[in-house]
Amino acid sequence: MQDVAPRDYRDAMACLGAAVTIVATDGAAGRAGFTASAICSVTDDPPTLLVCMNRGSSAYGSVTRNKVVCVNVLSARHERLSRLFGGKVPAEERFAAAAWSTLATGAPVLADCAAAFDCRIADVVNVGTHDVLFCRVVALQRSGCADNLIYFGRAYHTIGVIIPAEAGPESALGRS
Repeated sequence: MQDVAPRDYRDAMACLGAAVTIVATDGAAGRAGFTASAICSVTDDPPTLLVCMNRGSSAYGSVTRNKVVCVNVLSARHERLSRLFGGKVPAEERFAAAAWSTLATGAPVLADCAAAFDCRIADVVNVGTHDVLFCRVVALQRSGCADNLIYFGRAYHTIGVIIPAEAGPESALGRS
């Protein structure tokens, strides 16, 4: 059996659209955050999600020592912020670019994100260059959820829902 080349794997994974999030932490080990699209629900009882994090990330030490994160689901208006948190910009500059609050754990919650999952890290599994963080959701916050920022084909895209009460007359076209 032939091994799959890393580049071929990355090229194929570019075909998988994913929600864009900012994973943020704060605590004794410092405030840090990073852009992530490798996030998914594990179970709703108890509410648990997973975050895949590169061990080479500048946020790695703070996240693993603080043992808390908030997964902030981004909307279309957050593309610039996503780029800041995905680059080599210092943490102070990243956080200064938006308004933040906290919920139960003290991890930073983006004020106008589509949804925020405030978590305690329950378990960590080491896989290749990454750690898979299993995160127990202890609080959450939702706001609107009219659109999401998606990463697909190595580019940002937006998906959204037209809410009928807010839609104009053209939204009725095609209805029977």
